[in-house]
Amino acid sequence: MNKTNLGVALVTGASSGIGHATAKALLEAGFRVFGTSRREAGERTDGVTMLTCDVTDDASVAKLVDDVLAKAGRIDLLVNNAGMGLFGGAEESSTAQAQALFDVNVFGVLRVTNAVLPAMRRQGKGRIVNLSSVQGFIPAPYFALYASTKHAIEGYSESLDHELRPFGIRVALVEPAYTRTSFEENLAAPDQVLDIYDSARAGMTLAVRKSMESGDAPEAVAATVLKAATDPAPKRRYTAGKMARQVSLLRRFVPATAFDKSLRKQLGLPV
Repeated sequence: MNKTNLGVALVTGASSGIGHATAKALLEAGFRVFGTSRREAGERTDGVTMLTCDVTDDASVAKLVDDVLAKAGRIDLLVNNAGMGLFGGAEESSTAQAQALFDVNVFGVLRVTNAVLPAMRRQGKGRIVNLSSVQGFIPAPYFALYASTKHAIEGYSESLDHELRPFGIRVALVEPAYTRTSFEENLAAPDQVLDIYDSARAGMTLAVRKSMESGDAPEAVAATVLKAATDPAPKRRYTAGKMARQVSLLRRFVPATAFDKSLRKQLGLPV
């Protein structure tokens, strides 16, 4: 396939933010793009075909993949972007709330991937790009459960890549840092708030807001997704944006004790 026909791409969570920017970037690069949203989205004028899908529902996911295959006949690229955030002390969330978060961020990726894989195997080729985060490889105070979902996606994706190579399918991770989207406004709150965390939570709220304001544009992450999707010799990890690259280098080369102190200082936590 040439640059003007790179194949068929499916992007989950494509109604806003990183997913929206990614769908647009893939379309401009030459993919035929299908995007998903949990609720019915209006007609997009940019050429992206929007479909409704709840990644926590097996039947909804199966219908999504069937619809794309009926319309396009194949799926060459899957971008698992749909997800949700949760901000608060780990102790403040019930097991049920943690399970609901994992159902979207981890098992949602598993559902869509499993539904797409038979078609990719029949084709003898395919690419899967999973949106992770720098919080998938560093500690994330007051984002412990969200970070746990991203750590899970990292392990899943790396392992899956080894399993799928014999079928001509590769899996890659894209790891953004803070990105200027509505992520902060859409963060879920813990379902059993404890007063003891009020002060630290307030400080973290300010730190997150400041980081979001200086974060990368979603288009920068979308450009990295495009690179991961089209790289002829794909890597397993792609950091997205200047901040993410800096954090990745620091995590790899700075001694653990120094990294720990730096992280706490940046987040306004007692060193």
